[in-house]
Amino acid sequence: MFTLERIDHIAITVTDIERSVKWYKEVLGLEHYYAGEWGGVPTMVGKGGTCIALFKVKGTSPSPTPDWNTLAMMHLAFRADRKNFEGAMKTLTEKGFEFEFRDHNISHSIYFKDPDGHELEITTYEV
Repeated sequence: MFTLERIDHIAITVTDIERSVKWYKEVLGLEHYYAGEWGGVPTMVGKGGTCIALFKVKGTSPSPTPDWNTLAMMHLAFRADRKNFEGAMKTLTEKGFEFEFRDHNISHSIYFKDPDGHELEITTYEV
């Protein structure tokens, strides 16, 4: 038997590493971890010890984002308290990002996309 501590990272492919690092830092407030280590592959951004590992997509015609009919990760969700959830909606609106609000009864979520079309969610259980 063993016990896991937490999710360490999730790996996603992006078309432009520098653009994605900038976006995740400026829009979501993530930090650039391990800069200069590993030769930039992967490039890690994260918060609180959990990271997103950014890899440059191979080829020139990336496949579209998966949907409900594709066996793949559909979205990446971040949790926030109510104050920061409302702050996220305000910030995204001020920055001109479209998002969809959903009431899941036990939680509220907003869904939006990063520059490469990966769906992201911010959720709060303080409804």
